[in-house]
Amino acid sequence: MQDSPVASDAYEVLGVPATATEDELRRAYRRRLRQTHPDTGGVAREFQAVQLAWEKVGTPTARADYDSGRSIPRTTFEAKAAPPRRDSRPTARSYGHPGGWRRERYLTLIREWANPYDPALVRSAPRDIRHILADALAEESSARELGQLGIAFTLWHDVATTGGPDEKIDHIVLGPTGLFALLSEDWGGPVKVRKGEIIGETLEHGEHPFAALAARSREISRAAHVRFDAYVIVVPDDATDAGLTLAGRLRGVPTALVARSRLPELMRDGIPGTPPVGGSELFELRSRLQAAVRFV
Repeated sequence: MQDSPVASDAYEVLGVPATATEDELRRAYRRRLRQTHPDTGGVAREFQAVQLAWEKVGTPTARADYDSGRSIPRTTFEAKAAPPRRDSRPTARSYGHPGGWRRERYLTLIREWANPYDPALVRSAPRDIRHILADALAEESSARELGQLGIAFTLWHDVATTGGPDEKIDHIVLGPTGLFALLSEDWGGPVKVRKGEIIGETLEHGEHPFAALAARSREISRAAHVRFDAYVIVVPDDATDAGLTLAGRLRGVPTALVARSRLPELMRDGIPGTPPVGGSELFELRSRLQAAVRFV
């Protein structure tokens, strides 16, 4: 029984559903052995498949590994590189991507069939994948909060920088209280401010959110000929004990850590000491940003 995506699985070979009890599984194994044994008119190949199926699900540990997919090497269904050359003879000319179209088709269909947001599937994914989903949800939640601000404010989401999608600015907010660059983050744990930067046990080593946001924002500043009034990191309410923490300044620009529910309040009140933006200035800033902003 090969590890092919369409090969009969162990339960199919034994003739039981995947929900079978241990007793049902054992009885089915013995029945299939009698049916497939060559001495009783069976086929050797099927007899061997029954034995292999039992090796995969015959014990609780083996069955748990099989059901979770751990017993199948990760490389089994992954694309394989061409084997290394063993001689120097010229090879045949080759064009096209063998298997490429069907792999793309498989990915499309599997996404339609499986629920990528199933909680059990999400929990089983590596942390970097779960972090992507967490940040997407954080960005959407911040956008809903910002949507309450009213017609005086303009919002740009998913603003591109030359660093690529992983180095985008999640939100740019322009209103009567100033121009703000925001990142919406969810590190899955509590965070706080120390020495002008955000720290927490769940942050990656060497991660400096304020510095990263400032670097990305300066790129937009140069392109649009504008100056940001604050760099803001938005986190879930339960990630910070303080609703709003003014962290300091980076090259003269204030930085702040804010709980998500306090975000509209911060945008309406602005950073203390920052002068309001007048009507004509607001229009000019909006025009410059509209011309310069690109989206991921």
